[in-house]
Amino acid sequence: MIVSQETAVPENPSPVLPELPDEAARLAALADARGVRMRLLGGVAIQLLLGDRMPSSLRRRSDDLDYLTDRSAARDVEALLAEAGWEGDRQFNALNGARRLIFHEPAYGHKIDVFVESFEMCHSLPLADRLDVTPTTLPAAELTLTKLQVVTLNPKDQNDLYALLAVLPVADHDDDAINAERIAALAARDWGLHHTLELNLERLQTGLAASGLTGDHLHRIGQGITALREAIEAAPKSRGWKLRAKIGERKRWYELPEEVDRDVA
Repeated sequence: MIVSQETAVPENPSPVLPELPDEAARLAALADARGVRMRLLGGVAIQLLLGDRMPSSLRRRSDDLDYLTDRSAARDVEALLAEAGWEGDRQFNALNGARRLIFHEPAYGHKIDVFVESFEMCHSLPLADRLDVTPTTLPAAELTLTKLQVVTLNPKDQNDLYALLAVLPVADHDDDAINAERIAALAARDWGLHHTLELNLERLQTGLAASGLTGDHLHRIGQGITALREAIEAAPKSRGWKLRAKIGERKRWYELPEEVDRDVA
């Protein structure tokens, strides 16, 4: 008997949902039900965190999900993702599993990066102690930091930062706000991170004129950039920060991500 193409159904259809925000919500529910400590970061995290408040002009699609977990939960995250239909990159995970895990979903070409303990790209950000601050995603301060730490800020990262700043106030707490004290505290220990942040805040300010944003969104972003700058500059600096500041740009202050690495989705 010939089965028509229209009615043929794969024997083992993937449980992974085609739209990544929906898939992220599904994985969050699974993690919550099992008590697995994993939090979303990147563009999809920003979209979920802001919800309907996100400016429509700044919404974008992504092919990847990014998570952070701690060392004690890494094996549980691996098991959860495997059972949820994601295929682990065996070679990469065997070599790098202590700090990072990669998973793929062949049907849609999606990818998951899981960072273990810290987020390491252009700068190393210790974030595991912030896993329990907010549900589903990392706090807004960390979502902001993981974008601001990109040395070569691209339009995708710039627009994600504009979205956060357009919606959330910059404050000294994590309650539906960008916690400037948290960002400033990390920058005060690391001159390299501080320098990248100040360069990118200047780029964000300069880019506003061509952003197409208007009205209240434009005003709030400008206020947020100023507030972040002031908090970062005002924070007392460590001795190591001051010593490194004397060298300045004469020595490279950031890491070059490995070839397998990429900007956070």
